[in-house]
Amino acid sequence: MTAEPQSYGLWLLVIVNSAVFILFALSFFRPQTQRDWRSLGAFGAFVVALFTEMYGFPLTLYVLSGWLQSAYPQVNWFAHESGHLLEMLFGWKSNPHFGPFHLLSFALIGGGFWLIAVSWHVLWTAQRQGRIAVIGPYARLRHPQYAGFVLILTGFLVQWPTLLTLAMYPLLVWMYVRLARIEERESERRFGDAYRRYAARVPAFWPAWRQKPARTP
Repeated sequence: MTAEPQSYGLWLLVIVNSAVFILFALSFFRPQTQRDWRSLGAFGAFVVALFTEMYGFPLTLYVLSGWLQSAYPQVNWFAHESGHLLEMLFGWKSNPHFGPFHLLSFALIGGGFWLIAVSWHVLWTAQRQGRIAVIGPYARLRHPQYAGFVLILTGFLVQWPTLLTLAMYPLLVWMYVRLARIEERESERRFGDAYRRYAARVPAFWPAWRQKPARTP
C-alpha cells in the first residue's frame, strides 16, 4: 500500500492554512483580555493539529490503516481525499468535497464565524456603554461567541476527523464552558440582579425554541 505522490508532506500548506484560519478567527474574535487570548490559542492549537494531518503527516490513517484496509480494501487510504473519513466510511462515490459531511462542515464553520463576528460587535458596544449585551445573538444565547467557536470546531471535525482532534474536542468544549462560567460570575458581581434576571431568561449555549426577547436591564 503506497501513498499517492505529494498526498502529504506538504508542510508549507500546513503553515499557510493554519495561519489563514487563525488570522481569520483573530479578525472576527478580536481578543482583548488574557482570557480571550487563551480561547483563541486553544482554537489555534486545534487548527494546527488538523492541518498537520490534512497536509503534513496522516497519523490517524497510519494508526487505523490495518483495520481500514481490511474493512475497505477498495480504498487507497493514503490518498489525500481518503482523509475525508466520513464520506469514505459511508461509501460516498463522488468527489468527497461535494459530499454531505463536507457541505455540512462548511455550513457549521461559516455559521460559527458569522456568530462570532456579529456577537463581537454587540458585546463591544455594550462594554463601551457599561451595560449587559442583550440584543442580537445575546437575546438568544448568553455566550454566542463561545458557541461560535464550538460550531467551527465541530465543522472541522466533521470535515476531517482525526484521533488528535477528537481527543482535543471535548477538552476545548470544556474549556469554553469553564471560561463562560467565569465570565458569568464576573458579570453577576458587576450587574447583580439585572444579570441574574437575564441569565434566567436566556440559555447559555443552545437557544430555546420559544424564547422571550431579553429587555435591556
